[in-house]
Amino acid sequence: MADAPAVPDLALPVSERDHAMGPAAAPVTLLEYGDYECPDCGNAYPVVQRLIADLGPKFRFVFRNFPLRSVHPHAGVAALAAEAAAAQGKFWEMHALLYANQKNLDEVDLSRLALRAGVEIYRFEADLSGERFSKRVAEDYDSGEKSGVTGTPTFFINGQRYTGKKEYDPMRKAIEAAATRA
Repeated sequence: MADAPAVPDLALPVSERDHAMGPAAAPVTLLEYGDYECPDCGNAYPVVQRLIADLGPKFRFVFRNFPLRSVHPHAGVAALAAEAAAAQGKFWEMHALLYANQKNLDEVDLSRLALRAGVEIYRFEADLSGERFSKRVAEDYDSGEKSGVTGTPTFFINGQRYTGKKEYDPMRKAIEAAATRA
């Protein structure tokens, strides 16, 4: 019987370029490669939010874009919208709105969501229509590919790929185990 293939670790370490929530010195960092139009990512979103709320300063969450454009036609522009909002300090607000509105991600919807996130709409729309953030999304995607990501959501805990169920209890147990090892 052949051994199972090795699961790669995170190829690009977390840095200041990443969208992070929680203290940099937290003993555990959960990193997600996600797609705003992916139903499984939408299902994982409340799990991650609950982990953030429950684990507090012992926990840091990082999000990287991994739009699966071949199966989710609005995923790429949604990732760009999140980055355009980030340029105005509103990444997490837009992140939440994108997941709450996964079925409404065309450009008109994105502008409406951006207004709700509190961004300056003319700047947002200019950023969205230009190429300003394409490189950033491509860098996230490439780092995911180098880390063995083929689908979303894919999680890493302290740089090691998490292969368990994307549910609260198993993820919390894995995070707590990582905290004990840290």
